[in-house]
Formats: sequence, C-alpha cells, structure tokens
Amino acid sequence: MTAPAGLPALDHPVIDSDGHTVEFMPVWLEVAERLAGRRARERFETLVHRLATGWYEFSPEARLAARAPRPPWWATPAENTRDRATASLPRLLHERLGEFGIDFSVLYPSTGLLLFALEDSELRQLACRSLNAMNAELYSPYADRLTPVAVVPMHTPDEAIAELDHAVGELGLKAALLAGHVRRPGADGGPAWLDTLGVDSAHDYDPVWARCAELGIAPTFHSSAAGWEAHRSPSSYVYNHLGQFAAAGEATCRSLFLNGVTRRFPGLRFAFLEGGAGWGCTLYADLLGHWEKRNRAHVRRYDPERLDEELLRELFERYAEPLHRGRLDRLAGTLGLHATPEDPSMLDEFERCGVDGPEDLRELFVPRFFFGCEADDPLTAWAFRADVNPLGARLRAIFGSDLGHWDVPEMSEIPREAYEPVERGRISADDFRDFVFTHPVELWTAGNPDFFAGTAVETAVNALTAQPSS
Repeated sequence: MTAPAGLPALDHPVIDSDGHTVEFMPVWLEVAERLAGRRARERFETLVHRLATGWYEFSPEARLAARAPRPPWWATPAENTRDRATASLPRLLHERLGEFGIDFSVLYPSTGLLLFALEDSELRQLACRSLNAMNAELYSPYADRLTPVAVVPMHTPDEAIAELDHAVGELGLKAALLAGHVRRPGADGGPAWLDTLGVDSAHDYDPVWARCAELGIAPTFHSSAAGWEAHRSPSSYVYNHLGQFAAAGEATCRSLFLNGVTRRFPGLRFAFLEGGAGWGCTLYADLLGHWEKRNRAHVRRYDPERLDEELLRELFERYAEPLHRGRLDRLAGTLGLHATPEDPSMLDEFERCGVDGPEDLRELFVPRFFFGCEADDPLTAWAFRADVNPLGARLRAIFGSDLGHWDVPEMSEIPREAYEPVERGRISADDFRDFVFTHPVELWTAGNPDFFAGTAVETAVNALTAQPSS
C-alpha cells in the first residue's frame, strides 16, 4: 500500500502482473553449462548471439528478399542508467519497488520471450530450464515482493509438463509463462501453420491444462505476432511491434475458448499480457454475435434446403435489373455456389465449448480470461464499461508495468500513469482497485490460494479473499 509522491494514499496494495527482467547473460550461460555441459553452453551462446545479430549480418537487399523482420532495437533504458540496472539486479529492483508505487511484482523475461520459437528441441529445453533455474536462484531472497515466472515451451504436451513439474516441484516457482502458439511445418512441403493449442491443434493439450490445475498454476501468455505475415517488415520494428501482443493473444484466446478449454477446466484462469484489454472486449462481443447467429439452432436458417426457389425466381423476375435479364436461366446454377454439402456433425461450431445461451458464454469467458494492460493504455477503461460490453460484462483487466522495457521511459512515472484514468474520470477508484489488486488476486490465487503467503501483501490478500464473492 505504497503511496508514491503526487498520488493519494491507497487502501489496497498494487500488484504488478507483468514486470520484466533484462537477463544478465554471463550468469545464464554459466547455469546452462552447469546443467548440460560446455558443448551445450557453447551451442546456446552461439544461438543467443545469432538472435541478437543475425538481422544485421544481412544486406538490406537480402533482408528484403527474405522478408527478415527488423527485430527490437534500442529496447531497454540507456540514458536512465539506474533504470537499466534495476531491470537486471534483483536487490536494486526490490529496493526501488516502493518508489514505483508497486507492492508486489510478477516478473517476466526479455530475451527469454524468444525461447519458445527455437526449433532445436535440445536447445529450446536447455534455454528454458537454465533461465528458470537462474531466476529461481536470483530472486528467492526477495520473494516477499518479487516472483519470477517459469518459462514453459509448448511444442508438445510432454515437453510442457516436464518443465512445469521441474519448475514447480524442483525450483519452487509458482507462476508460469507458456508459449501461446507453435509454428508447425506444413505437410509435404506445404506452408507452415500456427498451432494455437486448441482448435485443430497437432496435439491434445488437455494434459497440460490438467497439470496446471494440479500444480496451482495459472497459464499466462506473452507471445507475440512478430514474424507473422502482417508483422514482418524488414525496415520497421514499429510496424512489426504494433498490435503484436494483441494479435497473438487473441489467436490463442479464441482457440482455447472454441476448443472448450474453459468448459473442461473451470478452475483455471488464463492471462494474456501486454496486449491490453481492447481486443478482449472485441473478441467477447464478437463471440456473442457469432453464437447468436450461428448457434446450432439458428444456423439452420441458412440451410440452402430451406430456400424457396419458386419465390426467389418470382422475385428475380419482378425486380431484375437490366443486367440480370436474359440470364435468369442460370439462376439455379448460381444458387448452387452457396449450396455446398455440409457434414451434419460439423454444423455446431460451438459444440466443444458447450455454450447453451449468451449468459453461458459470458460465464465461460469473462471470469476465466485476464488481460494485461500497461499503465499508459487508454483503452483499459473499456474493460470496465458494463454499460458498453454485452450482458453488463466487466472484463478482467490487470495491471502490468512492463518495467525494464522501452515502453517505460521512467520507472518512477508508472504509478502516475496508472492512476491518471481515475483523475480524468475514465475509470472509478473502485475500477482502479480491481485493476491493480482484486483482479490480480483472482488470477494468481484461483488455483493456488497460498500464492501470496509470506509476501508483503499477504494480509491484504487474505482480507480480500475472506470477503463473500459478489
């Protein structure tokens, strides 16, 4: 319940659900060598170097020909050297957290966000495991205010479960970052495709969701659309970055929902970070609109067998434009373009999620998905607009500082930017409380009531969770 300068005292803590560390590579490489030996460490070091410099080794012409997306550049604080050091030094971050108006922070990686895409399974697993081991060791002395996430690859369910078990059971980590999608090679040399872990996935990921539930882990996602067809400019990182977290989060969220994951695992809570809540509001409304028009009963209104061909011909003959006349003998053939035969078992595309009505859809979506928003995101207010969102929904927006990255030029400005919507009347003080406290507590404690045990916010969290649910 820190009260930073210039802001009113709050009667609740501020929980940051998306801070960032900037990894200190010498330590990471040493941990990798400790786990897998010198040769594996050298392979990993070469890979990290290639990730950092590969784009720069191409000529401009080669970048354009390969559509090699311009990577993040000048992406961490520099002029503000203290902030740059803070992102890499746990003790300094712990010391300064109150200065930022934050009482507890869940920390995500930076370079570690790229590990999911590694095609080499041995290096992918080593990179994730060594990062998890390093962060568990570095941040354990500061567990009262800081907790790092475990990075969990998702190329196969077995791979994910093995890393979850190790991270929670061996390292004692209690939060996890899962890959939100996997790029799969196409069959027989066909185009690569995105596996979003739900609809039409190459694997059944239910065992992963089941293990998350058993371990008390809330699956969170911070994947980006960098490198997707609409995010691969060879010249503009800004072009590639705009909307990249929203696009990736929306694809995974849509896939999990339509595949019925929230129906089969009602206790799980899923979070999508740094993309804001605007796309969540749009997806929620769009799902409702699609269900209303294409649910198993209503969709039959579009069955070509229900077309009154005699009436249609009569109307065409009566109202035909000059260009229509003389061609009405082909009317039946034209209708055939829209009369493709459909498998009766595939008519209900909401069958997997078992939606029986709009309220049912709301309950399977709104309390299950959480949307990470940066302090300066003006669209966070949309999540709280029960008068705008269908069925009076207030989506679960959660505060993510993004400290450590270029999005935050001054870490000390985080609290002022986060509270600004209250001062401008865009959200209420109660909305702000939900944003920085109530919603994060819901996310992190749904599967693990002891998530905040022993932390600086334990007393406030216990008081909140002891209240009857509204």
